[in-house]
Amino acid sequence: MNGNIIIKNAVELVTCSGHTAKSGEAMSELFIIKNGALVIEKGIITYAGSQKNLPTPSALEQFTIIDAENKSVLPGFVDSHTHFVFSGYRAEEFSWRLRGDSYMDIMNRGGGINSTVKATRETPKEELLKTGKQRLDSMLTFGVTTVEGKSGYGLDLETEIKQLEVMRTLNQNHVMDIVPTFLGAHAIPPEFKDSADNYIEFIIDKVLPLVVNNKLAEFCDIFCEQNVFSIEQSRRLLTKAKQLGLGVKFHADEIVHLGGAELAAELQAVSADHLLQASDEGIHKMAKEGVIATLLPGTAFGLKEPYARGRYMIDRGCAVALATDLNPGSCFTESIPLIMALATLYMGLSIEEVITAFTINGAAALSRQSSIGSLDVGKQGDVVILEHPSYLFIPYHMGVNSVETVIKRGDVVYTKL
Repeated sequence: MNGNIIIKNAVELVTCSGHTAKSGEAMSELFIIKNGALVIEKGIITYAGSQKNLPTPSALEQFTIIDAENKSVLPGFVDSHTHFVFSGYRAEEFSWRLRGDSYMDIMNRGGGINSTVKATRETPKEELLKTGKQRLDSMLTFGVTTVEGKSGYGLDLETEIKQLEVMRTLNQNHVMDIVPTFLGAHAIPPEFKDSADNYIEFIIDKVLPLVVNNKLAEFCDIFCEQNVFSIEQSRRLLTKAKQLGLGVKFHADEIVHLGGAELAAELQAVSADHLLQASDEGIHKMAKEGVIATLLPGTAFGLKEPYARGRYMIDRGCAVALATDLNPGSCFTESIPLIMALATLYMGLSIEEVITAFTINGAAALSRQSSIGSLDVGKQGDVVILEHPSYLFIPYHMGVNSVETVIKRGDVVYTKL
């Protein structure tokens, strides 16, 4: 594995070209090269263009050559919102929701996040590493080459740090790039059940400095929601995180409208996620401030809730990203084609916009748009080759994986048998 690959004869090279997030009408432009070719040298793209102009690199014998005839070639997908490091499945809660119990009802009776917290606290790091790797391996088969992972199933100092250390170890040992996010304010733990304010102070005083000093996270997140953490509590934590050098992301306006989208704009967050109940004003402010709207249709699907207004957001000039929200409770799936199908069928996005949302805009939601998310010269050689001749097949073949080959930094890391 030397990072040298030539992909030739692609029926279409879907470059998604760009170095910044795409918003509004620009999300529909994929910059497709028909009969295209790609050259990756030492993990970096050095040519992306027409097959007829394909250069012949020196030391050609050092290159792996892939014939992509009748196949579509795209950038590696970026899943910019997941909770993949956890212990404690909640299959029973899924059956409860089917009979009509609400997400908040389940939380209030000891289920929900706190159920997984208990299990994750009790699980050794070695077991979290094992299950985390298994989930990464599955995501890789769907074409995901970069993934964000959140803590938030510890809600104490020891387990929050344990989750983030697991992600760091996996990032060092797995082919996939893992972007860690500190989500200590995911719920109010039992130890602080009578005072969310005291828990926020605990995070700020005790946990956040340790996370920053040990470089365990790139972002800080919070679940800003009624009966969880308020706008003011969210502002306090995220402002401090920003001062300490972390990027700001947060769960906003998912279940009720609290003004999370407005706060995202105020803080110039990198992204605000969920946004099922975001107001017109909040969406307008996010668009103005360049905040990525990361939408998670799998969660709305799993909870049988109205979908976020993706079509409205794009038409109002927002940059929209899509992600799976893989987690053990509200959305236990890593299926990229399922999320794409839901976004097209129920959120009003075009297939082109969906591809943009999982490539360059997903990268922007992780502040990595300059290095991944498109097939541009100088970017990392992260590539997906489909078994079909068009990207249109991904949502069309609903929930079924169309990925044939995944390339990471110029090396083949997955091939469908």
